[in-house]
Amino acid sequence: MPTRNIAAKSDVKSSLSIRNRQKVCDLDSRLLRRIIQHALDSIESIDSHELCFHLVDAPEMARVNHQYLNHEGSTDVITFDHQEEADSDHLYGEIFICLADAVKQARQFRTSWQSELTRYAVHGILHLCGYDDLNDADRKEMKQVENRFLRKLSAEFNLSGLACKGS
Repeated sequence: MPTRNIAAKSDVKSSLSIRNRQKVCDLDSRLLRRIIQHALDSIESIDSHELCFHLVDAPEMARVNHQYLNHEGSTDVITFDHQEEADSDHLYGEIFICLADAVKQARQFRTSWQSELTRYAVHGILHLCGYDDLNDADRKEMKQVENRFLRKLSAEFNLSGLACKGS
């Protein structure tokens, strides 16, 4: 049986970019980076990652949604998996998150936009890990994992701190 020489997590080069192009919420991008990195570090099957999170306004999200998915209008989160190899221990992708949708859905679900933003980041990461939400059973499983992550992250971090003073 062939053996794989896999470096420990700390030895593998990873990158995490956050591009904040939205103007809906004043956001502490450094805290968001720490939250996302913590989530990634807690996934044992992931040894490294190259991820870019794009925080966008509704018009940009609608353009992305139409151009790449042929859907009309804005949406909360869109994940692009750029990984060439299935079952890899390396995540490579882009996650687009619409803060206007986070604000709107936070009102609807009686939560905060910071919690919704964190949920969307986790949702995108889970898609890159192979979770899907196209049918009821898969959606239910993904939602359970997402909720577990959100509870852990909420216990570790003050999510309301994602809002810069004055927002």
